[in-house]
Amino acid sequence: MRDFHLPGRSAVFAQNGLCATSHPLATSVAVDILKRGGNAMDAALAGAVLLGICEPQMTGIGGDCFVLYSRPGHGIQALNGSGRAPAGASAAALRAQGLETVPLDSPDAVTIPCAIDAFCRLAESEGRLGLDALLQPAIHYAEAGVPVAPRTAFDWQNSKKALQGAARRHYLRDGQPLRTGDVFRAPGQAEVLRRIAKNGRDAFYCGEVAEDMAAALTELGGVHTLEDFAAAGSFATQPVDGRYKGLGLTEHPPNGQGATAILLLNILKHFDIAGMDPFGADRAHIEAEAAKLAYDARNRFLADPGHTTRLAHMLAPETAAGLAALIDPKHALPAAQPLTEAVHRDTVYITVVDKDRMAVSLIYSIFHGFGSGIASEKFGILLQNRGAGFTLEAGHPNEFGPGKQPMHTIIPAMLQQDGEVVMPFGVMGGGYQPTGHARLVSNLADFGMDLQSAVDAPRCFADGGVLKLERGYAAEVRRKLADAGHRVVVPDTPLGGAQAIRMHASGVLEGASDPRKDGCALGY
Repeated sequence: MRDFHLPGRSAVFAQNGLCATSHPLATSVAVDILKRGGNAMDAALAGAVLLGICEPQMTGIGGDCFVLYSRPGHGIQALNGSGRAPAGASAAALRAQGLETVPLDSPDAVTIPCAIDAFCRLAESEGRLGLDALLQPAIHYAEAGVPVAPRTAFDWQNSKKALQGAARRHYLRDGQPLRTGDVFRAPGQAEVLRRIAKNGRDAFYCGEVAEDMAAALTELGGVHTLEDFAAAGSFATQPVDGRYKGLGLTEHPPNGQGATAILLLNILKHFDIAGMDPFGADRAHIEAEAAKLAYDARNRFLADPGHTTRLAHMLAPETAAGLAALIDPKHALPAAQPLTEAVHRDTVYITVVDKDRMAVSLIYSIFHGFGSGIASEKFGILLQNRGAGFTLEAGHPNEFGPGKQPMHTIIPAMLQQDGEVVMPFGVMGGGYQPTGHARLVSNLADFGMDLQSAVDAPRCFADGGVLKLERGYAAEVRRKLADAGHRVVVPDTPLGGAQAIRMHASGVLEGASDPRKDGCALGY
């Protein structure tokens, strides 16, 4: 229970339905959809699309999504809504230019956006109200405008340099980023959403809208064709599962990085985490060392589903045991290999549970702040730079190539207990996400924290040769970690942003929303 003398927020409790997102308007719209008779999928889709208007630096219809969802007694299902490199993609061509990575701001980094295909598919197969009803809130706010929230303004300022060409006209005002309280409008996206509401996914992937996106890319030297857009398609897949102290953790499979969170927790099982100070140096050290090893495995093994061949090895108990044996409880390992993907933090996450206890865990992103920085001329659709998640290493499973899906950082998750879903959750934050999942699960299982406290608690992340510690850690902890050999830094931007809903046996729902973002949990 939190100390009510100190700043903080309470969890939200409700019985009929609950939603948690990183923006209050999206949360409110999702709850309204539930009150109108929509189910959790309807609410999640309506809220997710609106988040692209509320937080355009984070996500939008030019991005990708992954979704986990469940109904009581039907298990957890997964949908992969991530796009592919165009048919003309060539790692050899980029290597011939002397490149070692896929440039973040180039058309080569743009994979075909697949979230819209996934949303259309899920509205038809799992929703109740129909696509037209679900898109109306986003259409309204895209036209009427959304006041820019404080964290969104912070990110807008930090990511403004990514915007190029037509994107500067659509996402800057007089050449400057929007500030807190400024009203952002996206009339071009409103028109696109109207067309999708009327004619479905083909309104996005064929005809004028697809032509607008393809033209923005080919003008910069991209090899994307209208056939690439027409071929985009989401697909059902099989989740991956792990266990930690009586809890089952379900993650989205590759090309998502969810298996990394399971491996990280499997390594942590070999240490007495519960016996450590939850905000002390020992726990931060062990978690950092385990993350270095888990992420190194991720970078070696995870890729397009058709090219990931060693997932079973990655998740095997003996693999975790061998990695745990490499950890010195007192001294830091040298940094693992540099990440094979360009890690960043820009993603939105939404979770909804309805009165029938359908649960949805949905994550939706354009990758870096404002994605590639490339937007279509007429409609202002920002295009993701997920292709930066590929490697240019010849023969690597995650090598950039035609029609391939890159290794993705975005991962929705669900916790189970005794075979039943008890908590859909996600922790936004690019490469941080597996560490964020493991830490949230450990906060609950090892330290018995209540859900909001588990979300609020300070975070750390071994990333790119440094150990990032949020300002919530004491100076003495930073000193001890430095003495152990870590290069400690305090980042300007906080680590991640979590949203979660706990489904209690009493029938009560408990929602938590991260204060590191602008959002909230609401129920009824």
